[in-house]
Amino acid sequence: MSAGIDRLVTSGTFSLDGGTWDVDNNVWIVGDDEEAVVIDAAHDADAIVAALGGRALRAIVCTHAHNDHIDAAPVLAERTGAPILLHQDDLPLWKQTHPDRLPDGELADGRTVTVAGVDLTVLHTPGHAPGAVCLYAPSLNALFSGDTLFAGGPGATGRSYSHFGTIIASIRDRLLELPEDTVVYTGHGDTTTIAAEAPHLQEWIDRGH
Repeated sequence: MSAGIDRLVTSGTFSLDGGTWDVDNNVWIVGDDEEAVVIDAAHDADAIVAALGGRALRAIVCTHAHNDHIDAAPVLAERTGAPILLHQDDLPLWKQTHPDRLPDGELADGRTVTVAGVDLTVLHTPGHAPGAVCLYAPSLNALFSGDTLFAGGPGATGRSYSHFGTIIASIRDRLLELPEDTVVYTGHGDTTTIAAEAPHLQEWIDRGH
């Protein structure tokens, strides 16, 4: 089997700045029959292990360190031996959820994570969080956007560690430059494409001010 993309939806809570909200998260599994990486180990390590189906887990990639995207990461790492990878600018957020367990490696801009012959290139896209990243896989025509870009606009920037102007710059300069037919696999909700979102950049800017 050639490499493909599997989607698992898990449910839990997101907590920040003293508030807690119920959320459904997309967990993306990229790989073939032998090996895979998990993008955002959200809420339910058992469900993620089941979805892996015996494949070797090569890495647990965190698009950012809000608790709903990383809460199952240490347990998943313990069960599979896979390293947890995070951009260092999100360590303050990570430590709010896992003060006694640091990530195993760093997601620096331009780094490539390779699995099943697929190169996932790290794009540092701060704004929703300081260390937010997206992962671009040209061979799959795929962008894994975490909470940076959704169907309908940018991720939220109303809480600590976030900034609206920064996320707009990240989307404009890093994501909307990608091929228009690139499919955007988001951290929550439905997929979209660069072509579907690009025409609305000015609307988002106007709405955000």
